[in-house]
Amino acid sequence: MQLVTLVASFYNWLLSYMPQWAAYLIAGLVGMLVLIVFVLIMVMAFIYIERRGLGRFQIRIGPNRTGPFGLLQPVADAIKVLLKEDITPAQGDKIVFLLAPMVNFLPVLLMFAVIPLQRDAILVDLNIGILYIMSLGGIGIMAIFMAGWSSNNKYSLIGAMRGVSQLISYEVPAVLSVVGVVLLAGSLSMVGIVEAQRVPFILLQPLGFFLFFTAATAEMNRSPFDLLEADSEIVAGYHTEYSGMKFAMFFLAEYGHAVIFSALITTLFLGGWKGPLLPPFIWFLIKLVVVFWVVFWIRSTLPRLRVDQLSAFAWKALLPLALLNIVITGVELALWPTFPLWLIPVNFAICALLIVLWSRLFKLERSPVEA
Repeated sequence: MQLVTLVASFYNWLLSYMPQWAAYLIAGLVGMLVLIVFVLIMVMAFIYIERRGLGRFQIRIGPNRTGPFGLLQPVADAIKVLLKEDITPAQGDKIVFLLAPMVNFLPVLLMFAVIPLQRDAILVDLNIGILYIMSLGGIGIMAIFMAGWSSNNKYSLIGAMRGVSQLISYEVPAVLSVVGVVLLAGSLSMVGIVEAQRVPFILLQPLGFFLFFTAATAEMNRSPFDLLEADSEIVAGYHTEYSGMKFAMFFLAEYGHAVIFSALITTLFLGGWKGPLLPPFIWFLIKLVVVFWVVFWIRSTLPRLRVDQLSAFAWKALLPLALLNIVITGVELALWPTFPLWLIPVNFAICALLIVLWSRLFKLERSPVEA
């Protein structure tokens, strides 16, 4: 039985005992509770996968004491954080300081409401689902600024301004890189985008995938774009003054954004739940974990950029390539509306050519010391 059918049956059962508005509210709360549990489980799984994986990459063991193979280490970390003292700066804005972690985590849950885990496993199938997700992405920017400003700490404020600059810079190419997917699918619905993929759109939109993956990595605050936590420069960035449960909310939100962006990449470019033999939901989870594996693989491999290189890369490299991708996709659809599969090698060749040409035109400037 599919999730939509279960929710509808539960809603109809509630109608026989209470008013319509109450049944609608309770059914919605139950749906949100299911999403919260799913996100928390995936966050704990991602934390474990990353810590064990980084241990392998860095030739060490990683967490292995708490539970079999260290599986309970995320639980132990959560208990430790909950027991820590909760400190609020005496001269800070206490209300905004309290609200910032909640505002940072809220978009993760709201975005997952329109992510289809399989054909009927979706809380709300909006016909403008991708616009809804992109609009919610801006809320995290506000949360970062709230945290830095309310802390009454110059390092926190500098880190917040750096974070706002980074997120705004990479939000633009991220949104533009999705336009090619929307043109191919002919729909803004997340379910419609998955159903339109005869083959995964990563084959038809390799440049769009590269741009979205890069911009999403920056928005997740992952290496080589993790300048919000450049300890040698700004301590820990915008959450320097946070401790206890409030810090745990920021930590949870960071991994929650990793889950949601991995789910977005899976839905937009990897065919979502589609796959042979295995159940659809299992295929979705496999693709989700593979995407996150690549993300932390990059983290363990590449050094971080300087802040000037970070902004320049977004505006001088990703933005022009995103605009070119829209033009190329539009021309191809105008000439070949059915988008024949022989365009796959052509698009990969175009993608490689543009990246090579742009890498020659756009070079990260070296500092005087490096020069």
